[in-house]
Amino acid sequence: MKDVIAKSKYIRISPRKLGLVASVLRGLPIVKAEEILAGLNKKGAKFLLLTLKQGIANATKNFDLDKDTLIIKEVQVNKGPTYKRGRPAARGQMHPILKRTSHIRMIISGEPKVKEPVKTVKKIKKTSKITKAIKKVTKRESK
Repeated sequence: MKDVIAKSKYIRISPRKLGLVASVLRGLPIVKAEEILAGLNKKGAKFLLLTLKQGIANATKNFDLDKDTLIIKEVQVNKGPTYKRGRPAARGQMHPILKRTSHIRMIISGEPKVKEPVKTVKKIKKTSKITKAIKKVTKRESK
């Protein structure tokens, strides 16, 4: 089993909301995970689906892994930087608004593709009857 990592950083959604969707995916085959994320009515599903597609592309293109054997081994949702904004309040005060961001780290594992053995073709001898006949015909036509 080979492990492939896919990352998405600075996503503008709270890690708490993203973690709810990520908990559904752990240990699932990628085919089933794609179906679940496509049908889920959560904002975080869109970001996790993009990260999953990135991981699938990394696994198939860069590491020659078979798409049918890929499984989501691990999904981590970590806290990113928080953007601090404010809302005016009474008597000149400011009430804070925290715009949280998240980082996703997804580990996908799978088996390498099975390569079929290359069939060797027997070389035809130059002195075979067919080649001799072809040479005779070409000599007659050139005269």
